[in-house]
Amino acid sequence: MSPTNTFHDQNAETSPLTNPTLVLNCGSSSIKYALISEDESTRITGLAENLGLDTARIKHTTLNNEKLEIPISGGRHKLALQKILELLEQYHFVAVGHRVVHGGREYSEAVRVDEHVLSEVKRLKILAPLHNPAHALGIEAVQAIYPNVPQVVVFDTAFHQTMPPVAYRYPIPKALFDEHKIRRYGFHGTSHAYVSERASDITDAKGTHGWLTAHLGNGCSATAVYDGKSLDTSMGLTPLEGLMMGTRSGDVDPSLHMHLKRQLDMSLEDIDAMLNHESGLMGVSGLSNDLRTVEQAANEGHADAMLAVEMFCYRVGKYLAGLSCALPEFTGIVFTGGIGENSATTRTRILEVMRHFGIKVDAAKNAKLVGGSEGSIHAEDSSIELWVVPTDEECRIAQETRAALNLA
Repeated sequence: MSPTNTFHDQNAETSPLTNPTLVLNCGSSSIKYALISEDESTRITGLAENLGLDTARIKHTTLNNEKLEIPISGGRHKLALQKILELLEQYHFVAVGHRVVHGGREYSEAVRVDEHVLSEVKRLKILAPLHNPAHALGIEAVQAIYPNVPQVVVFDTAFHQTMPPVAYRYPIPKALFDEHKIRRYGFHGTSHAYVSERASDITDAKGTHGWLTAHLGNGCSATAVYDGKSLDTSMGLTPLEGLMMGTRSGDVDPSLHMHLKRQLDMSLEDIDAMLNHESGLMGVSGLSNDLRTVEQAANEGHADAMLAVEMFCYRVGKYLAGLSCALPEFTGIVFTGGIGENSATTRTRILEVMRHFGIKVDAAKNAKLVGGSEGSIHAEDSSIELWVVPTDEECRIAQETRAALNLA
């Protein structure tokens, strides 16, 4: 039985949303969604945020770009999903694609949901405790209301399954890999896949392309992509490894846990929470996890903010330089994510770290590429190309969903 509508879009009857795919991204306290037409030209978007709190609400953008805000005080994932499905029911979506953070090493591509797939999503909460349980809730909520609508899971980790053992293995006892699947998995796969493919579409460079893709936002990762395949990436078993992020530390000495236990009697849980939620830009600056706030303070002479910005850019540049070793051919660097797409000064600082590469930035082009703009920022005499490509993970998930169901 379908839900009762609480909202009806007068444009639905003449909607250009032909055979749309619903994309759901269920996070620990939010649900991002998009309904995307078959030709990808039209979409409805929204966000359910602050789930479980009195401020829980859905921000919904209609076909004609009208902004709606629907309070769901105290609402959790299940109620929010029911409301979202009510809002979109009239458009008769033909499939649902779910972004799932961790797919382990079994899945190297998007796959249709069945009992085994759902059980694996739930089992892998051991590797993604904040995200995979929420993803499973999303799948089950759709099953309960629309049991006949096919669902597909698109794993963040799947794109990185092409990494060779030299990149994904840790130098630890082999039994931990064989028996417990302890290895590097990588994340942000849909974003790295989308922007690297887009860069290959818009470049004039001939031959096989090798890109370093830098997804820089509150969460940050970098990937070496050659001929459309991930060869190495910065995140590992969990999203904590790699770059300095908004609240995540990125790489630290593995013995830090033992040191803090001995010196401060901190528990493993407390250390894990600190490294994931109290570190990165937030931890170093003492101000915010938002680079815009930290940069403003740095420009006003705040010493810790200045160091936080410098550390962030240095670590990204150092990682990109290292990841270039994975590429047989180095075509260029692609910046994406909230920071990568909007902070021209951060892009410049990162590239200055890679000063031995012969990279030349066109300052005028770089300054103009903000707010969702796409284009190149390299000078004519640059050794490699430099691109800013706004990521579109929802579009990529919709594409992979249709392909998995042979709807493409």
